[in-house]
Amino acid sequence: MTAHLPLTDFIEYPQDEMLKRAQDNYQHVKRRHSIRAFSDRAVPQAIIEQCILAAGTAPNGANHQPWHFVAISSPEIKAQIRQQAEALEQAFYAGRAGEEWLDALKPLGTDANKPYLEHAPWLIAVFSQKRSEDEGAQKTNYYVHESVGIATGFLIQALHHAGLGTLTHTPKPMSFLSKVCGRDYDNERPYMLIIAGYPAEDATIPQHAVNKKSLAEMCDFI
Repeated sequence: MTAHLPLTDFIEYPQDEMLKRAQDNYQHVKRRHSIRAFSDRAVPQAIIEQCILAAGTAPNGANHQPWHFVAISSPEIKAQIRQQAEALEQAFYAGRAGEEWLDALKPLGTDANKPYLEHAPWLIAVFSQKRSEDEGAQKTNYYVHESVGIATGFLIQALHHAGLGTLTHTPKPMSFLSKVCGRDYDNERPYMLIIAGYPAEDATIPQHAVNKKSLAEMCDFI
């Protein structure tokens, strides 16, 4: 028989308070921006630990939790990541991406230079796992892409909630991250790299990035 526990930590709020909380949360997440200029100010590891713990609460297929996080503060490893990522980005911006993709990126003003990979105090490499080990036996993971995507969203929100700036980075291919992070396993692949830290004093955000779809554009109520 499947064991279940009573739900004891759900909190029900009056509906007017629910609306206020929903509005407050929207205003809070509206202040989250992808930034590309980070300060090198230190961020305590304890903060990053709590944010990763929050990511680990994400819903996922069969509760197999098909993810692994590598939090990187080592200057040497960050330098290796920047060197290899920029080499890939040079080819990307030289034409490998294709004209349509490069045109889509122009309003953001991005290029192959990624100094934030060294300047930011933390890089968090997210890995997805096709299989997990359970008491010495391998088990297949389910809905891996969806599960790790949700966990990554939880992580970004947690970092923002803690008061840090963030950026997602997905160099293609990302296989070098497996080697640099010591995670060169058959059952894993790099999913995303999250840059986290304080914004630099001269940090900016592209005007294009603040243009969000309206509720009517992105949702139907039926």
